[in-house]
Parts: sequence; C-alpha cells; structure tokens
Amino acid sequence: MTEAVKNAESSTAFGRRWTARTFGARWASQIGITFAFVLMWVAFISLAPTTFLDSPIYVSFAQTTPYFALPALLLTMVIVSGDIDLSFVSIYGLAMVGFVAVEKTNGNVGLAVLAAVLIGALAGLVNGVIVTGLGIPALVVTIGTQYLYRGLTLALVSGKSYALVEAQDSAAYQLLDGRFLGIPMQFVWLVLVAVGTWLLLYRHRLGHNGHVIGDNRPAAELMGIPISRTRIWLFVFVGMASALASVMQSLQVSNFYPQIGNAYLLPALAAVFVGGTSVFGGRGTVWGTFIGAFMIGGIQAAIVAMGVEAYWIQVIYGGIILLAVSIHAVLLSRFER
Repeated sequence: MTEAVKNAESSTAFGRRWTARTFGARWASQIGITFAFVLMWVAFISLAPTTFLDSPIYVSFAQTTPYFALPALLLTMVIVSGDIDLSFVSIYGLAMVGFVAVEKTNGNVGLAVLAAVLIGALAGLVNGVIVTGLGIPALVVTIGTQYLYRGLTLALVSGKSYALVEAQDSAAYQLLDGRFLGIPMQFVWLVLVAVGTWLLLYRHRLGHNGHVIGDNRPAAELMGIPISRTRIWLFVFVGMASALASVMQSLQVSNFYPQIGNAYLLPALAAVFVGGTSVFGGRGTVWGTFIGAFMIGGIQAAIVAMGVEAYWIQVIYGGIILLAVSIHAVLLSRFER
C-alpha cells in the first residue's frame, strides 16, 4: 500500500475528506431504503391522491405503526448480533396480563405499565438465558417460547378480554395515548425509542459488541467480549419494547384481548429486513427499520385506497418488499465494489 493511499484512508477515517464513493459506501443501506421509501410514497400519492394528500391518514400511521415498529427497532439489534426473536408477539399478551392484574387491583395505571414492562423484560431474559445457557439456536427457542407465552396468557386470563375504559382518566394514559403538540404520543415514543436504539447500536459498547458477535463470533471470543451477557440484554430489550407497544395498543382501544400482537410478526420482521438489516448478522440500520416500518404500514392503506381486489394484496405486498430490498442491495454492491 502506497503512502498516498494510506494518507487518503487516514483522512477519510478521521472525517477530513469525503468523496461520493466513501459517503456512499458508509451510507449505502440508508440511501437505498430512503430512495425506495420516497419512490413508493410518490407512487401512492399518484395512485391515491385523495387519501395520501389528506392529513388523517398520516395521523393514523403515527398511531398504529409504532405497535409493531417498537419491537422491530430492538429486534434489529438482536438480528445484528446473529440471533432472532419470534416470541415477541406473544410477549404482548403476557405483559398485558401483568398490566391488567395491577390495574384491576389498585387502579394505578402507572404501576401497571411498569409491571407490564418488567414482565416483558423477564420474558426476554428467559429467552436469552435458554439460548445462551443451553446453546440452542434462538430460532428454535423463540418458536417454543412464542407458544409458551401465548398459552400462559390464555390460561392466566381464561381466554377472557378486559375493558380498560377507566384507565383513560390517568396521567399514564395521556403519556402513552395522548397528544404532544398535536402529534400522537405513540409516534413520539417511537422516535424516542429509535434514538435510544441508535445510540445503543452505534455509540455504546453493547451495540459494538453485538456487531462483532454477529459478524465473527470466534473473533468476539478472542477479544474477550461478554457474548452471553450481550445477547441476553438484547433479548431483554425486545421484551420491554414489546410490552410497551402492547400497553399502547390496549390503551388506545381501551381493551385487552389475549390474542393481541398475533398480527405483528411478519410486519415487524419485514420492517427489519426491508430496512437493510442482514439476516446473517453483523450489519443493521435503525434508520432503515424505522423507514421500513412506515413502508410496511403504508402498503395496506394504499392497497385499500386504490380499490385493489383483495386477492392482489399479497402479490403487491411481496412485490414492494422485494423492490425495496433490491434497490438498497444494488446500491450497497455498487458503492462497496
């Protein structure tokens, strides 16, 4: 390697000189998903202007997308580390059992939210301990705990749903389902969690360790990275995010039903992978997952607004996902050559 090349690399590394290629190589995945998002939204506006140029649709997106985007953000970190969690959709219901038990006992909604988040963390802890302690692949473990947690939910409440109308008078309700400067609090919490996840993934040792573990686990062992502890913490965070999303949705509809969360498995996974996170681990982007969630959330609304026959929904859904993945994959390969 010549001295000039060394100096060029050093200059780029310390941020003193950027070129189109170095910028593209650094941000290819984010550029790709952003371009795909803009392209898709232009198509939606062109094909259904009445719907997508009207503010109510965006209020609806801001309220409903966080219900699967919140766990998707933390799931990004789990997948970056080389694991996966399919049980988060069942943690929704299990966490709400704790919420209902506390809220119906003493009427303290804030304490009930705390109970739900703690149960979510405990469920994530169980996942992490089994995966790391017994060495069983996370895919297998979380398929099992998905059924376990859903079964426990149904058994603990005897399959019954519970009205949560009285919770609407609490301060905790306003923090989770109110408005801030006219913006739904669900979206505010999503942004806060996204920022926190970004800081963890890119500016904290936990995220650095997760990247190394997902990219090269033997190297992580040689470096002395606490592999088991890191993986366990990431599962715990997914459980907590799932619990928070569950509480938000239940308060929004003023009702808890044991099957809550069942419909969010594929949308959350799609948001993560459409956003550019590698299924093989070692690479992921919080911005991509954030944008990907709104892409997934917008598809269903667009299909309905355009009056497309129901049997075309899955075709369009799959086609848009493949298009988004292809665009950012092409950009990634283009800049990394």
